[in-house]
Amino acid sequence: MKTMKWLNPVLAIILTLTLAACGSNSNTAGSADAAGKGNNSSAAVADSGLKDDTTPITIQYWHAHGDAQIEGLNKMIEAFHAKYPHITVEPVFQGGYDDLHKKLQAAVAAGDVPAVTNVEVASLPNFADSGVFADLTPWINRDGVDTNDFAKGMLQAYAYNGKQFGFPLIVSTSVFVYNKTLLDQLGIQPPQTWDEIEAFNEKVTERKDGKTTRYAFAVPGWDTWYYDPWLINGGGQILNTEGKAAVDTPESLRYVQNFQKWIKEGSMQMGYGKGASDNMRQMFLDGQIAMVEHTSAMLKTYRENASFEVGVSFLPGDKTRTSNIGGAGIVIMDGASDLEKEAAWKFVEFMTAAENNIGWAESVGYLPTRKSALETEEGKAYFQRWPQYKAVFDNFDNVTPRLQHPAYPEFSSEYKEVIGEMVLNQADPAQLMPEAAKKMNQILEDYE
Repeated sequence: MKTMKWLNPVLAIILTLTLAACGSNSNTAGSADAAGKGNNSSAAVADSGLKDDTTPITIQYWHAHGDAQIEGLNKMIEAFHAKYPHITVEPVFQGGYDDLHKKLQAAVAAGDVPAVTNVEVASLPNFADSGVFADLTPWINRDGVDTNDFAKGMLQAYAYNGKQFGFPLIVSTSVFVYNKTLLDQLGIQPPQTWDEIEAFNEKVTERKDGKTTRYAFAVPGWDTWYYDPWLINGGGQILNTEGKAAVDTPESLRYVQNFQKWIKEGSMQMGYGKGASDNMRQMFLDGQIAMVEHTSAMLKTYRENASFEVGVSFLPGDKTRTSNIGGAGIVIMDGASDLEKEAAWKFVEFMTAAENNIGWAESVGYLPTRKSALETEEGKAYFQRWPQYKAVFDNFDNVTPRLQHPAYPEFSSEYKEVIGEMVLNQADPAQLMPEAAKKMNQILEDYE
């Protein structure tokens, strides 16, 4: 299978040998034998009569939750066990997303997978295309889960080829975090359209002796997640309708040519490489940048460390207006036993339920995902504590998935390198992008 590049026979052998170092799943004694290890489809499991089965079972939840999220996670697991005392959930931290994904690959290669796991949003298509995740649709239909209650884009981010493989769990999006105190003093608002950016730059940028002492805004160069929405908002495409690279078309180059212009003018700061994120954040806190594009998950950090009032604005639009989803979802592994899958579904449903949505989101510093939760008294109180998030939820359905293609993590690195050349070596991105498109198409050939 071409799309399952990470699970070719040689790598599978290597991953199997390294599984012991990665950690493996411990099934409850007898459960795999009793229910069958990954032999049945999701529909068969959902219809098997296991919904009301109370056989004691232990499942593992592999995750990438950092230290700041563990307290919230533990509270959720305790509440889940109180509701389903026959199900014990063992949370297993597997490092960051990259480490977690490598360990999942090893587990798949060895045929010994956890029941439920996180998956980073951009990596879902690769795993889903390889058939390692269970389709949640039969359980959704069986238990009447109102999927329309999720923000549209957030739900779509965990669907692939017409199947719902996961639900959004820890969701972020890129936003502009700005120095509200400064902008209020200047009598200016964050730009809502591209047409407003030039005037914003002129009003906010400060220079001394030909050098910028205060940048109007910053866009991270170290991750395509931050500038893919700019490409799309400008009317461009990453891939065209034939599935070929389109990053070098005139429409797709509009954003990066603007970036190049604003960087040369000294109104825009863009970092790339090691330490770039910390540097941008500190420059903002020191008043050297008025507005930074960053993940919404960093809002708490900015609020706690800024000596000024912090505001949040949605990314400015042009031909369209969108921002991409970040973070991770929660999925069920298809190789788990039938009994494990049923227990895993109950855990997935609980972790993403509307009644738990606000408390969970606030405990981990990510965004709520359920529309009905926002309308409750708890949701209204949440917005009183976090008024900055209103800019996101005013554009709730404009938060969309990244390009969903199994090769995205691989081919996106090609145009990211163009950004790096522009930032570090003052290269002309319009001249470099055609070669990046050529390399992208060579990668895409392996996925046809």
